[in-house]
Amino acid sequence: MTNTTASASSASSLGLLVLRIVVGAIFAAHGAQKIFEFTIPGTIGSFAGMGVPLAEIAAPVVAFLELVGGILLILGLLTRPVGILLAVDMLVALVLVHLPAGLWVTAGGYEFVAVLGAAALALALTGAGRYSIDAAALRGRAPAWLA
Repeated sequence: MTNTTASASSASSLGLLVLRIVVGAIFAAHGAQKIFEFTIPGTIGSFAGMGVPLAEIAAPVVAFLELVGGILLILGLLTRPVGILLAVDMLVALVLVHLPAGLWVTAGGYEFVAVLGAAALALALTGAGRYSIDAAALRGRAPAWLA
């Protein structure tokens, strides 16, 4: 590996680390908010009010996915599958809730969920990078789609 390649790899891994920490923290905070601030019954009511089908199932699944998934992104553990799940979470939120309100988040629009979904998808496609538990613990012992 040349110095240029090693430098690019280090820079890419640092970029992925920054992305994982920021996006993971935002997802974890939103999951924690749904569980601890709004409570699961409150989140179920909110989802039902927004027209989310099967709100009794969807609300706790989404809340725990966002909390646990966000923490896993920060750690860089199971990044690819977690990234896919969170991208799907944001796609569903975009289509079911935010799309009719247009782009701007101040009007309830989809700009924020679109960015979070795109970031989660990017992590699913690239993996966690060198500075992650995936790289340290799973590399070479897990299929590429997992690590």
